[in-house]
Amino acid sequence: MMATDQTVHGVPPSLSAKVVGSFAYLTVRDRLPTILTKVIDTIHRNKNKFFEEYGEEGIQAEKQTIALLSKMRNELQTDKPVLALTDTLQDTEYWNQYLQKQQKLQGNEESVSWFKSPWLYVECYMYRRVQEALWLNPPISDYDVFNEGKTQSFFESQQAMMALCTYLEGVNKNMEDLSKNQLLEHFNKLLQVSLWGNKCDLSISAGQDNSQKTSPIDSLNSLQPFILVNDSNMVWSTLISAQRPGQSEKTTAVRVDIVLDNAGFELFTDLVLADFLVSSGLAHEVHFHGKSIPWFVSDVTANDFQWTIQQTMAANHKWMSKNGVQWKSHLKEGVWFYHDHRFWTQPHEFCDMATDAPDLYATLQGADLLLFKGDLNYRKLTGDRDWDYTVGFNTALRGFGPAPLCSLRTLKANVQVGLQPGQGEKLGSQDPDWMTSGKYAVIQFYSSKSEQKD
Repeated sequence: MMATDQTVHGVPPSLSAKVVGSFAYLTVRDRLPTILTKVIDTIHRNKNKFFEEYGEEGIQAEKQTIALLSKMRNELQTDKPVLALTDTLQDTEYWNQYLQKQQKLQGNEESVSWFKSPWLYVECYMYRRVQEALWLNPPISDYDVFNEGKTQSFFESQQAMMALCTYLEGVNKNMEDLSKNQLLEHFNKLLQVSLWGNKCDLSISAGQDNSQKTSPIDSLNSLQPFILVNDSNMVWSTLISAQRPGQSEKTTAVRVDIVLDNAGFELFTDLVLADFLVSSGLAHEVHFHGKSIPWFVSDVTANDFQWTIQQTMAANHKWMSKNGVQWKSHLKEGVWFYHDHRFWTQPHEFCDMATDAPDLYATLQGADLLLFKGDLNYRKLTGDRDWDYTVGFNTALRGFGPAPLCSLRTLKANVQVGLQPGQGEKLGSQDPDWMTSGKYAVIQFYSSKSEQKD
């Protein structure tokens, strides 16, 4: 792996676009401007809608938003300094402090710019600037520029969703009669469906169609060899040991938290997994964590979450609509919960969470198991740094561990830890794009409890 700077205290440098030809470089050079161009185009195409809703004011807002976004695209493409935010959103102060922190790290003589700063930071910053451009231009401040793509991805994956709901119905119907081994088999299948649901990511395809057309259950066997690390047995034993039989009802409430990634098909697979966890009694509560603003093209917001459940209820398919009704009642009855927190849309690596968002860290400590979905969460778990492939997942987490946690991730960025010696090199010689194609995946687990046993 290519280093961008020297390793400090055993912690490698952040991945950045400094290294010409690296995935970070190609992302900043090609993918981010493409995404911005699509955002500008989406706003422009909705000009008439803004006019109908808000009259002349809507047209003005559309023009000014596009002007701000075009200016940012130009700054990005010409490697200009990263600018402080000027809006009045809740987290503006945090972002501007983070910029100052980056400036100090770079030694003040060189400006914090798009190609010379950590890739994770500038990529997050770009999405936050999109939000700023809208926020500064009411009445279109609340417009979700990524909504069309998310909606399309949902509808184009309907066949796969119906197949999944039919499978779930079969499992739920026979739940009482399942042996522990059969339960484990269904658990592994649905965990893997949720894992591969992460392939459907619109930011990696710069917004191109990325829906799921086939039954996800049918393709699991053929995908098995592409799971590079598979700790699902540890995830299972964490859930089983959390059951604590023989105590009062209160102490047996097992809680699973799912830190969400993409809307559309991936979110649907997460909801199906959560349904199974609850109906099987493996969990009694599921807490979902989404984004407070539109993020990384297809990430789940509260609006996407509610909309997905509404659409599932309204589906013209017996088992799918039945699931939608069930999910709505899970939310109503306090079995499922949806949360968002501004920390998820900041550039921090997760090892900073205990200090920078102690309230969120404390919330996550209440879980018996944390499932982190997708690539961005993995990059933040590992600090998006230039780790050797064989470095332990626990080392890369740098102290982050509010509860036993598992990353379900298809690889779409060049950071990967916890591999066997020689595994990464062998993959690199067979398939040069193995780290970024979404073809490979990991189910990677860490618990401080298992460390104590070793």
